[in-house]
Amino acid sequence: MTYVSNVKWPARAVVTAGMPYGNKKLHFGHVAGVFVPADSYARFLRDRLGADNVIFVSGTDCFGSPIEEGYRKLVENEGFEGSITDYVQGNHDAQKATLDSYDVELSIYEGSGLGHAGEVHQEMTNRILHRLHENGHLSLQSTLQFYDTEAGKFLNGRQVLGHCPVQGCKSEKAYADECDLGHQFNPEDLIGPKSALTGTTPEMRPVANWYFDLPNFRMELRQLNDETSADPEIRQVVSKTIGEFLGAPVIYIKNELEDSYRELAGQMPAHTFHEAEKGKQSFTIEFETIEDRDAARDVLLGAGIKIRTGKALVPFRISGNVEWGVKVPVMEDVENLTVWCWPESLWAPISFTQTVLDYRGQGPEAWRDWWCCPDAEIYQFIGQDNLYFYGVAQPALWIALEDGDARLVHAPAGQLQQSRLIANHHILLGDKKASSSGAVKPPSADELLDYYTVDQLRAHWLALGLDQKSVGFKPKPFDPDEKKRTDPRVADPVLKEGTLLTNVFNRLARSCFYEAQKNFDGMMPLGAPSESVVAEAHRVMAEYEQLMHRASLHNVMNLMDEFIRFSNKHWTSGISAAEASGDAAERRQVLVDSFFLLRICTLLMHPMVPSGCRKIATYMNVDEAKLFSWNAAFDANDELCTAEEVAAGGHAVVELPPRTDFFARHESQFKK
Repeated sequence: MTYVSNVKWPARAVVTAGMPYGNKKLHFGHVAGVFVPADSYARFLRDRLGADNVIFVSGTDCFGSPIEEGYRKLVENEGFEGSITDYVQGNHDAQKATLDSYDVELSIYEGSGLGHAGEVHQEMTNRILHRLHENGHLSLQSTLQFYDTEAGKFLNGRQVLGHCPVQGCKSEKAYADECDLGHQFNPEDLIGPKSALTGTTPEMRPVANWYFDLPNFRMELRQLNDETSADPEIRQVVSKTIGEFLGAPVIYIKNELEDSYRELAGQMPAHTFHEAEKGKQSFTIEFETIEDRDAARDVLLGAGIKIRTGKALVPFRISGNVEWGVKVPVMEDVENLTVWCWPESLWAPISFTQTVLDYRGQGPEAWRDWWCCPDAEIYQFIGQDNLYFYGVAQPALWIALEDGDARLVHAPAGQLQQSRLIANHHILLGDKKASSSGAVKPPSADELLDYYTVDQLRAHWLALGLDQKSVGFKPKPFDPDEKKRTDPRVADPVLKEGTLLTNVFNRLARSCFYEAQKNFDGMMPLGAPSESVVAEAHRVMAEYEQLMHRASLHNVMNLMDEFIRFSNKHWTSGISAAEASGDAAERRQVLVDSFFLLRICTLLMHPMVPSGCRKIATYMNVDEAKLFSWNAAFDANDELCTAEEVAAGGHAVVELPPRTDFFARHESQFKK
């Protein structure tokens, strides 16, 4: 009975994980919400497609105002004497060490401004910006930027704090042109701006920068989002969030100000008035273009009327005038500009891909085989806050690089393919959003390893269902309620999935090895498993593939909970019956079945909890590349062994010492 897949997979795949800023170590949210899911998916794809056909990339985002601000504070407050490059390199090294400790196996983790990857990224930036300029999608605009007269300098984005002007936004913190929930707006719309340097209200002064004409791609983006919305395998949060930015530009005005608005309506560009919806406190005026909306905004603000703007496509800023950044190539004789961190972080995964291929000895255009071929797929794991950039700005940029023609989900060969976005909701600390810059300080990813094993944490995070909603992470050692934290009767929610590993999966694996040692001379018996066992394994594999195709990792964990328990129960009931009957052939068949089930469980759990699964492979005495591969019939364990072993009817396994754990509990979890 040969396993037959009913899922179509690409020939090659790139998996990306969102890039952490180079101003800090990793807190648990980035590891749990992005890197572990991305790593699990990349591992599965390597097993499914072949390791050489999958590239998993990420790296430190070296540039941007958070890095500049963090470096400034470290120098001023703590006397740091190194350069900003030293500062970023130190944080990068700490991030890499954390990812290594969590078994996150990237093809590359370098930095957008470090080493060879930084050189490739600068070259890629030059090519992309020249192409956008040649295609007519960049314009040089004089815009207003915050200037601190007391400090005597222009302020970068993170050096200005205020309130988000976007209607309905619940952000408690907004910067010069974006809030911490990802909403974009023009700097002049920021409510109550204050300089982080002096606490004074900054002025707005004109500066010249390059902008990408994002609003001109609204129709193409709507068409693309319609396709995305119709795909049942794309998470709803993706199309819903993207769609919020694709409506017409609007302004919200309080109902009590309607008379004042009507006195000014004739001075504003043509627009449509919409009465307030039932229960709403504001009416809406809608415009054809963002320029018309901004002109109306100036009229209203000039008359002292308070307004809120809606989510809308605004020109996407490409450059800035800060010193620390990727250099903008000279265009139209404009010099000394750097790229704003968000645009260049969108094509950084392409740069990282090419860096990987450079290390493999391939040519400078090798990245195109991965990013521009219809038989390849790009899977991008991101947080929901970043959907504006990856789901709105990035698709438009990709279209613009191809002369502005509309390219939907599957572009023709040779052109940049649109990515499959896999966005997770927030992972909360308890019931509150955790942020290293907020009031609720999360434990670092490193701190958690003082209380849990890597496999325990990975299994728990993957089971949380972040694709469905924001979910609380509630580690008992960090419970603010001391009574709960110290009461041995209170269960630790984090250990629920770990118990499946440390109890049930361990028991299945140990039983197989100890039985082989006790009654089969240390041999795994070979031969055909029972038809019912093979049928159940194939059913689970087929469902597993379908769930993986949707990147529904929490459902994969639910499926594996059931299958591991089924496999352990099959062993327990089978060996009891064999011992009761005293039938040696029946006993042998039970072990053949159980080793086959152990093999399937280990293959399917390998992406999620690789450490323990690798240990099983070691004691099974089977090459990992063979055990963790879907390139097999899956009809018997004979296919893992040599012809001589098959003829002899057995395969020697490594002797397992007494009380060996494949999935251990953390030492802190034992009673003292």
